Amino acid sequence: MDFVRTPEARFVGLPDYPFAPNYVDVGHGLRMHYLDEGPPDGEAILLLHGQPTWSYLYRHVIPALVAPGLRVIAPDLIGFGRSDKPTRRSAYTVHSHVKWLEDLVSRLGLTGITLVAQDWGGPIGLGVLARQPERFARVVATNTVLHTADASLAGQLTWSCHTAADGSMVIEPALLDYQRMTQELAQFCPSLFVQGATVSELPENVQRGYDAPFPDESYCAGARQLPLLMGLTPGSECARINRRTLSALAAFRGPFLTAFSDGDPSTRGWESVLRHIAPGAAGMDHCTIACAGHFVQEDQGVALGGVISRFVATHPT
Repeated sequence: MDFVRTPEARFVGLPDYPFAPNYVDVGHGLRMHYLDEGPPDGEAILLLHGQPTWSYLYRHVIPALVAPGLRVIAPDLIGFGRSDKPTRRSAYTVHSHVKWLEDLVSRLGLTGITLVAQDWGGPIGLGVLARQPERFARVVATNTVLHTADASLAGQLTWSCHTAADGSMVIEPALLDYQRMTQELAQFCPSLFVQGATVSELPENVQRGYDAPFPDESYCAGARQLPLLMGLTPGSECARINRRTLSALAAFRGPFLTAFSDGDPSTRGWESVLRHIAPGAAGMDHCTIACAGHFVQEDQGVALGGVISRFVATHPT
């Protein structure tokens, strides 16, 4: 598989990102980057990012989890961050992302995992949980979706995506506009999307941190392709995988917490859907994180870290 690897010089001196890189081989010879912070024998917290970010997104969450003695694993999805980036768009499918992450989890021997899933971290991370549920102890879902386009979702989501009674599709135009923007931008700049979906103002050096993995267009195949893989029709690969994942969640008994933000219409409603499906969500102290947009880690990283650490402490395995 042809791929490119972002030069290490692009990651030097990033603000608030002092973490040492770690790598593991996944798939057919691809190198996947991950952070591994905290005591090796601490409970494993798996932090998953989405589009178009990387582990840099969690730079303020990680210290809040390491402080109480948790072990934090924060990978970069293939095509993002310090991970290898296949140059052909056809290499990127939802199944391949799930399999690449599953390889990382298996090769690191992670068990008793608390999964923290935001954005595409939901379909991908929960997709791994569906395949290896025995490795997972808890889930924290924050600003994520599992699009299936099923008719049952009608009226439940702020950004609609469901089949109508006559078989037609009802899709929030903003979802399609987002897809269009990711394809039409002449220069792909993740910082534009992060800034557009946060309530705080990103300093220029932080914007450079988000853009660091993509020196030029040859590195952007995965970042361009992922938005096109959303399960916006019932027959799409993503929708089919998400249905299997939702079925697996219905059988997953571990504690399940939602910690969505108050400023993200793109995912609003999914917290209720997930709480209804996951048995482990019953009786949990679900919360809404205030003053945060879609990228809650950027706006309220310390607060999110506190929610996660308290959840782990109050629901021991």
